[in-house]
Amino acid sequence: MPPVDHMTKDEKRRRAVDACRERGILIPTFAEMRDPHSIDPGIVERLNGVDMQAVDPLNLFRITWHNDPRPGGRGFGPVNALELPSELTGVPACIVGLIGEYFPTGAHKVGAAFGCLVPRLVSGEFDPTTQRAVWPSTGNYCRGGAFDSALLGCQAVAILPEQMSRERFEWLENIGVEIIATPGGESNVKEIFDACADIRRNRPEAVIFNQFSEFGNYLWHFGVTGPAAEEVFRTIGGPHDRFAAWVGATGSAGTLGAGDHLKHAFPGARITAAEALQCPTLLEAGFGEHRIEGIGDKHVPWIHNVRNTDVVTAIDDEATMRLMRLFNEPAGHAVLAEYGVPAAVVGRLPLLGISSICNLLAAVKTAKYYELDGHDIIATSFTDSVDLYRTRLVELQEEHGPYTERHAAIDFERYLLGATTDHLKELRYPDRKAIHNLKYFTWVEQQGKTADELDRLWSPAFWDELQGQLPELDDQIAAFNEDTGLRSQLAGSEADHPA
Repeated sequence: MPPVDHMTKDEKRRRAVDACRERGILIPTFAEMRDPHSIDPGIVERLNGVDMQAVDPLNLFRITWHNDPRPGGRGFGPVNALELPSELTGVPACIVGLIGEYFPTGAHKVGAAFGCLVPRLVSGEFDPTTQRAVWPSTGNYCRGGAFDSALLGCQAVAILPEQMSRERFEWLENIGVEIIATPGGESNVKEIFDACADIRRNRPEAVIFNQFSEFGNYLWHFGVTGPAAEEVFRTIGGPHDRFAAWVGATGSAGTLGAGDHLKHAFPGARITAAEALQCPTLLEAGFGEHRIEGIGDKHVPWIHNVRNTDVVTAIDDEATMRLMRLFNEPAGHAVLAEYGVPAAVVGRLPLLGISSICNLLAAVKTAKYYELDGHDIIATSFTDSVDLYRTRLVELQEEHGPYTERHAAIDFERYLLGATTDHLKELRYPDRKAIHNLKYFTWVEQQGKTADELDRLWSPAFWDELQGQLPELDDQIAAFNEDTGLRSQLAGSEADHPA
């Protein structure tokens, strides 16, 4: 049996403060990630000479949707988003995606990992000098956790399925973390949980940050991603436009938390949860294997606020793979141009990786189901770009041969313009309760949660109270930074940087 950790929270926090002081680590607040224009100009000036992908603690301040995406860009601007025209989507409603490519690591999961790690660090629940952060994931979350761990100076373990794209493994190898490859692919989350159980039994120094059950994941998206989508709407929307829906792939359910913020901001907005048709867990309690990397299945995440979810839709993974070729091969670009898709949009379609295309298709299905018109805006996240799937494109070329304009026209017509509302369910109250109850079999029977805890998750008051913790978390981060004494050292005084 592992030895008991007798260190108090105060002792752990003191060690974390000392470690951050020694390494020059200043931690941003959720408010600064939400609005980086509130970051002290002295810190922004220091960022000018730091590459976004560098393992430099200053890049904690780049965990935001506002990074300047231009080559050599070092500052902050409006939310990075891509508005897709009707010529591409086939629906009159505006579909806009927040772009994850412009985060450190090239995916927004670095933010979710921050939301899980930092609250424990600043409260004294995690000691970076003696403990090791474990990041169970189907890909991007463990990369984000490894990056955050490196920036915060703590050792990390990445857990992900062995069938994930080679790019993910190469990135993890380059950053120098311990890698545990579990059996199977995207839908084999149980095997990831089994690896976590083994670590709990045998490695007392390990602390597991389980994105499927850590509410810091939910809170980061509620407090940062949701406001980013709101900002985009208020920027591009006209006086008569409506925020119609937020669409997110189920995965860890973190991005669905952004929808909770958006429902507060826009009463009447809907939340659509997307999953793979080959593994329709929410849609019909189904199971199976699929190719939409980054979506974990065969369970309902603990942090999914199911009662607030309006629609569940399943996306055929064949559609996502076909459209990935359409969006990235010359023949596909030629056909899209013939259909009138603006060249500026075509040139940016490589910003959509496989799960991003899944989100796009779910948004199209939502628009068609509700018969949304030109005054409706649907927002989603484009989690990562094709850069994490280049080897998948090579595999598709080897398996199916060259991609011609004939193939491209068929794929565009069939899988995007011809998308239908099949495999979609608008959830009634009992439908939502049934999905919520599925959590029992993973979390109560297998992962040590209690039935009482599960019942509390059904209450809207639970989520209201959780959302109300964000100001307290920022106060804890500010107090931690005060104890390190680094804010004044790194930021400079107002006299040095007048407004």
